[in-house]
Amino acid sequence: MEWLRIPCQSPILCCIAPVPTTISDSDLSMHPLVDALADRIRICRQDLPDLAPLAVDPDLEAITATLDGEALFIRNELHQCRGLRKLHLETARLGLGLQILHCVFFPDPRYDLPVFGADIVASPAGISAAIVDLSPVTAHLPDSVRSPLEDLVLPPFQQVRELPAWGSIFSPFVRFIRPVDAEEEGWFVDLVGRYLEILATAIRQGEPDAADALPTVQRHQGQLSYCLQQKRNDKTRRVLEKAFSPEWADRYIEELLFDNPPEP
Repeated sequence: MEWLRIPCQSPILCCIAPVPTTISDSDLSMHPLVDALADRIRICRQDLPDLAPLAVDPDLEAITATLDGEALFIRNELHQCRGLRKLHLETARLGLGLQILHCVFFPDPRYDLPVFGADIVASPAGISAAIVDLSPVTAHLPDSVRSPLEDLVLPPFQQVRELPAWGSIFSPFVRFIRPVDAEEEGWFVDLVGRYLEILATAIRQGEPDAADALPTVQRHQGQLSYCLQQKRNDKTRRVLEKAFSPEWADRYIEELLFDNPPEP
């Protein structure tokens, strides 16, 4: 899932300048949907087997800055668990305007698991985009994920959005919507919770393949292709380079957003 490509070119991460600033608690208040979804993800994350923090440089864990005179705050939470090599939850806010939630869980290639992703783009006008998916790293989703997804009863969202051209990375079960009211926002949070429950069940039931087994190698290559595709977003890289430097842009993309899966 790549929040850098959500329509409206959402990543305020692409527009930051590393100038420390003082931000009050009221400045950091988020849209209720962003808070609700972050809380649901944290609750679901806590129940995953062998959950542990994943080391991240302090200067990338919490970023405060200013952009065009507006306060910017970014928080990155990173973990790992059995079956998942990296769980990344990012929340960001620019002044009183744009707010982002970006979440990606990358699987350990030894396990037959998909990439989980969920994004929200919010502004004072409301939620412009909300998306969730369990994306395959090979040609098909594993049966442990596909079958329960097929059985889900979807909420009757009024505004289902069309996927962009690069949406081939998603599964047939991707949900990309614009919630029209608080009720639909609650439906979306519950739906993300169901996707995470399906993933958690698959993790608990799954067993790792050998590091040199053909399925492991194929899943590693598939996830590597997924990450490489995301890093080919030249527009994102250009904006990052303009806001910071080519070196900083490379570091943020390579180390935090879409680091290549290590060799099994």
